Amino acid sequence: MVRLRTLELRLRGLILGSAILATVFAGSTWAFDSSEATNPLVAKFLDASKIQQEALRGTQMEVDIDAQLPKLKETGRMKVMRIVKRLGAITYHRLGEFVGDRTVQHEVIERYLALQTENTDNPSIAITPDNYKFRLKTRMTEGDSRTYVFELTPKKKAVGLFKGELWIDAATGMPLRESGTLVKTPSIFLKKVAFVNEFKLENGISVPSRIECHVDTRIAGRADLNIHFGEPTPAGEEKQPEIADAP
Repeated sequence: MVRLRTLELRLRGLILGSAILATVFAGSTWAFDSSEATNPLVAKFLDASKIQQEALRGTQMEVDIDAQLPKLKETGRMKVMRIVKRLGAITYHRLGEFVGDRTVQHEVIERYLALQTENTDNPSIAITPDNYKFRLKTRMTEGDSRTYVFELTPKKKAVGLFKGELWIDAATGMPLRESGTLVKTPSIFLKKVAFVNEFKLENGISVPSRIECHVDTRIAGRADLNIHFGEPTPAGEEKQPEIADAP
């Protein structure tokens, strides 16, 4: 029985790890290529994204992470500091103690953080005309602000690409929201991965605001991840213990 339980936990960890890997691949990536965008709004977005990438280097943000496995009735919460180094690498430092079930801590939250540090640059899944077809879906106006909503359709069925929407601020070209479902999951144990990435404008720069992700697995049930970002500040020099890689 002990050996069977151990194998069950390892299999569950593998499935959840794949699920969180899918979450990491989806949405924003900070790698851009030299493809020409025929639509001027798309070209503006690509230029703005490069500015965004540079502006976020050397900054830090407090991040609140809530995760749950409804089928197992397990939850967890952790606060971390997200630090973007000058060269673009991302690290996380824990702030305070983890609260909740250890399965959620090790198999969901820590796997997410470990994979985030490994996949900061990946041109093959970046939101560019090389990887996606852009179709202007609608325009939204609120006061003096105008938002363009593009429908994104991947040009190939590959892990990390998604079908969904991209919201762009008309004035700056900065991304405001990315949402959709992955067109291909990285594991046969995953049925569906849906996500929403939201941003807010700070001094003309789009910064992370919230991530919501729902992953349907074939064995462990659904995994829910909700992440809220604080205000970006210049990264401090004080050394803190880093989050250990997930087992």
